[in-house]
Amino acid sequence: MDILLILTYTAICVAIFKIFKIPLTKWTVPTAILGGIVLIGALLVIMNYNHPYSAISRQYFVTTPIVSSVTGRVINVPVIDNTTVKAGDILYQIDPVPFKNRVASLNAQLSLAEADLDRANQLLPKGAITVREHDLAVARVDQLKADQANAVYDLQQTTVRAPTDGYVTQVALRPGMISVSLPIRPVMIFIHKETTYYIGWFRQNSLLRLKVGDAAEATFDGIPGVIFSGKVKFVFPDLVEGQVVPSGTLISANPSQQPGRVPVVIEITDPNFNEFKDLLPGGAYGQTAIYTDHFHHFAIIRKILLRMSAWMSYIFPIH
Repeated sequence: MDILLILTYTAICVAIFKIFKIPLTKWTVPTAILGGIVLIGALLVIMNYNHPYSAISRQYFVTTPIVSSVTGRVINVPVIDNTTVKAGDILYQIDPVPFKNRVASLNAQLSLAEADLDRANQLLPKGAITVREHDLAVARVDQLKADQANAVYDLQQTTVRAPTDGYVTQVALRPGMISVSLPIRPVMIFIHKETTYYIGWFRQNSLLRLKVGDAAEATFDGIPGVIFSGKVKFVFPDLVEGQVVPSGTLISANPSQQPGRVPVVIEITDPNFNEFKDLLPGGAYGQTAIYTDHFHHFAIIRKILLRMSAWMSYIFPIH
């Protein structure tokens, strides 16, 4: 953004020197340079504090790693990449045979234990068995019922379903692969069908004037030349650079650590955004400007510079 200001000022100076035929002397050139330093410096200070700009902005979305509750061999993967599914739709299925066998075994054991309990109920009043033997028969039935319930639950978990409305992308799971019940080994990434979050990362110097409800504008690299209006929805109160987690290391003043930027959630309210948002992939990159109530006359300069940056998105390096 500061480079655009410098280039604009330089172009204006060149035009003035050409139009008014001002000679290039040891007085005119230093005056133009010094004037530019003072003017651009003052504009940057006023705008950075009152109408901050972030060149680091991104659209974020929530995902859920899909991990099966049981371990087994995958036999069916009906879900299709990037196709919307409803909550409860089948994502993939694990071979249920071992789990069905477990349920059948426990059903047989439970039937036998219940028969033993019936006999114990008849023998106890006659004094043919002790109270302890009767209690053991009751406990065995209760234990088998609990094991049976767990086995039935595990059998149900062999069918892995969508947690909410959404879709799965980049499906690499295939029948024959093993799905394990380990959180560190997800087999799919599920993307929820919900509102995305557009966050601008602002320097901490901008915190003095930022507040919820301030007007904002955003532009995306994938949609060059287009500006979308919005407002500040939320300013995060914490920075990851200050996070402390339990460990065997004490905190210290690490000079190599970056100061960190303030994440600000921008709600895009522009009605024209609806026709473009389907073009943006999750994680789309962009730029953001916020306009506060202070020095509001200078907001027009920030708006012009943001639009110049938006048009610059048409230019990109070829790798």
